Amino acid sequence: MIYYKYRDNNEIKDGKISNEQVSQLADIELVSPVNPGKIIAVGLNYLDHIKEFGDRPIPENPTLFIKFPHTVIGPGESIILPKGYERVDYEAELAIVISRDCYQVSLDEASDVILGATCLNDVTERIIQKKDGQWTRGKNFPTFCPIGPYIVSDIDYNNLEIKSILNGNVKQHSNTNQFIWNVYELISFITQSIPLSKGDVITTGTPSGISPMNNGDTIVIEIEGIGQLINHVKE
Repeated sequence: MIYYKYRDNNEIKDGKISNEQVSQLADIELVSPVNPGKIIAVGLNYLDHIKEFGDRPIPENPTLFIKFPHTVIGPGESIILPKGYERVDYEAELAIVISRDCYQVSLDEASDVILGATCLNDVTERIIQKKDGQWTRGKNFPTFCPIGPYIVSDIDYNNLEIKSILNGNVKQHSNTNQFIWNVYELISFITQSIPLSKGDVITTGTPSGISPMNNGDTIVIEIEGIGQLINHVKE
């Protein structure tokens, strides 16, 4: 099933169609398919991305941080480079949308709290992140969390090809079967301490290949079975 939101005469409406009907969305003005109360983000969930920043050990547990709702934009909207920025990176990620309120979900129950998955770009001001020594400020400028184009269920979340494409050039290319912690393990781990609400998002980490975006660029996050999230970059 595909869940989406679209703009119709300045009103945001919800839609739902079968996976086979996805072509019907080509001429609809899609917006972010979810308005999460919170976005729980996972860092360092692909081994190649961990090694991208030096010879660091694999964390004992998933590394979590928060992106706030004000960062969310939808497909076709612009990522705005903040005043005084030095390096703003894309990060292609699979995002899981939660279907109901839940807390302390077991590994066996994790699949029952998933509405579906979508594409997410965990945009990051990398120099601020490095200066701060933690991730909150560098990842929470307005427009730093594009989500879309829609939410898709009935796919294997742990075996999907994932890419980022900057100005037509593939920069990241991996598969979610390379996760250190799979989708169900992440849900169970997170909910042991953090209650989740319907519509919350868990974004699952990025593979290696991150690099900066600049004014005028076009960034595409593409995930097998879901589609393409396309955004332009502006100052």
